[in-house]
Amino acid sequence: MKNEMADPSIRFLEPGVQAKFDASRIAVLPVPFEATVTYGSGTRGGPEGILRASAELELFDERTRIQPHQAGIWTAPLLQPQPESMPEDVQGEVGRLMDAGKWVVMLGGEHSITPAAVRAAAARVPGLHVVQLDAHADLRDTYLGSPWNHACAMARCLEVAPVRAFGIRSYSAAEARRMDGEPIDYGIVHAWEMSADDGWLHAVESLAGRPVYLTVDVDYFDPSLVPATGTPEPGGPGWRLTQRLLDRLFEVADVVACDAVELAPTPGLHHADFTVARLVHELVGRAALRHGWTADTADTKS
Repeated sequence: MKNEMADPSIRFLEPGVQAKFDASRIAVLPVPFEATVTYGSGTRGGPEGILRASAELELFDERTRIQPHQAGIWTAPLLQPQPESMPEDVQGEVGRLMDAGKWVVMLGGEHSITPAAVRAAAARVPGLHVVQLDAHADLRDTYLGSPWNHACAMARCLEVAPVRAFGIRSYSAAEARRMDGEPIDYGIVHAWEMSADDGWLHAVESLAGRPVYLTVDVDYFDPSLVPATGTPEPGGPGWRLTQRLLDRLFEVADVVACDAVELAPTPGLHHADFTVARLVHELVGRAALRHGWTADTADTKS
């Protein structure tokens, strides 16, 4: 396993606002893992694309009226596991950061890294639920001979936690039969159900008081917003609707960690990188606001 930054100067947000590890409350963990993609490739460049784009973000969040970096944000070196050790390596690193008291934001990389992070969180947080923002159900038990394929991500998560999915609009007949026939705790809100009315809010409200691991596969968004992803699907939710969903989720539930995966940076489409960086910044801001981490953190400059 390699754990190194290709360019040591790349961190989340602009230079000069980075927190030292001991002074930070939030840890950004980049995991450029790509081993099982089945259509477009390039997710290995996702973390670096997000980090580079984040340098162009305004530090002030105009909706919450806070500066999320004041919570203290530390960026870990790139975690680069080998395919055969990926689950253990990711679970171990996420667990180490959680044990150090950090609110972890993992940047992928393909979606196959998520179950390992969920296992780390579930081992430390009783009653954990997973909230999945995604275009695909990812409920195959195996795909192309591997149970750790990115198409199996939620099947692996279901082994340790219930899943509530939003924005889904693509799955196989076998996955549909599994949802309809097997006693699995997988709740689904399709993309078209989100655009029709506000009934989907009830699914968010059902998570009130529960600890949540949030995973965002960026193909959840309509590809007009984030086209740079390996498996785009038309008809996804837009930005403002997603902000409403996340606002309410962070208000009613205790989001303990999160990830953003499946960005595949594409030359000439830097707006996709920026959009995902903005999403990560807003997730950090919501965590900071919920926990009252908005005052200046002492000794944040590294």
